[in-house]
Amino acid sequence: MRILIVKTSSMGDILHTLPALTDAGKINPAIRFDWVVEENFAEIPSWHPLVENVIPVAIRRWRKNIMARETRFEINQFLKTLRSTEYDLVIDAQGLFKTIWIALLAKGPLCGLDRHSAREPLTSLFYRRRYAASWKWHAVTRLRSLFSQALGYSLPDTVADYGIDRQRFVDGDEEKKYVVFLHGTTWPTKHWPEAYWIELANRVNENNLTVKLPWGNEEERQRAQRIAASCSSAEVLPRLGLTEMAKVLAKAKAVVAVDTGLGHLAAALNVPTVSLYGPTDAALTGTVGESQIHLSASFPCSPCLSRICTYPGAEQSLVQPPCFATVSPAKVWEALHAVSFP
Repeated sequence: MRILIVKTSSMGDILHTLPALTDAGKINPAIRFDWVVEENFAEIPSWHPLVENVIPVAIRRWRKNIMARETRFEINQFLKTLRSTEYDLVIDAQGLFKTIWIALLAKGPLCGLDRHSAREPLTSLFYRRRYAASWKWHAVTRLRSLFSQALGYSLPDTVADYGIDRQRFVDGDEEKKYVVFLHGTTWPTKHWPEAYWIELANRVNENNLTVKLPWGNEEERQRAQRIAASCSSAEVLPRLGLTEMAKVLAKAKAVVAVDTGLGHLAAALNVPTVSLYGPTDAALTGTVGESQIHLSASFPCSPCLSRICTYPGAEQSLVQPPCFATVSPAKVWEALHAVSFP
């Protein structure tokens, strides 16, 4: 049985889908998946043993220059690859209009979430089969439920298994002498205060561990440099691809992360992780896996699910965003110690 998954982004959403594949493989060991995914994340599906073909798409890049000859050529090649296989089932695991056209052009019966469950409800009009998944469930559970209904088995109650062989990212002896700080994220409200990162880095240093600081853009690189300048053992990493980043995470003693896709990658690799949540809800989109600790802000408006802080008087707060004043470096260190030094 061959299934096509349409789930193009983001990093966290893609990682959230992997346990559903593992579930399906336990029921039907012969099942195989192809996966349409944004080119920047194409490595991730290939890490799962049941994914045979990864079909990269470049929606984000194509939109910027849709009329260019090169763009039209790439789109034609993508469509040729997409339509070269007749699938037993096509699962739109994204539920967005930006991806529904891909699912419709693939060959095979199309299914997805119903109008009460999909992120963009009208996409459900295009599915041959529609399934419900409660918004009260974590994203991982919603996806496991979608796949179980589409493929005809009961929703497992087991711990999510991402299916990634962690050893593929570990060359020789595991180092486990450093902590990774995943300080970069997209929303301004998700950022833990820089002064807190510096204080935590020095606590890690005092316990004979080093800190490794990855980055993905210039703003993050500069923040990493400022943190490293205030801590003698901190190291700013070069810019890394996903596989290189996975190798750094897999060998870490622990990770501290804001709400970011790389935090979910750490969880998928079963690396002890302390994740920090201000505006977002850990119950719905927090990291899932072994040795995961969630520290959520305890604030009148948390979780607000907003990219912009609208709390009255927020601009006068010494901590930005002010909800993170309830997630102090001391509290994070206590959690890190608990998860890393049992």
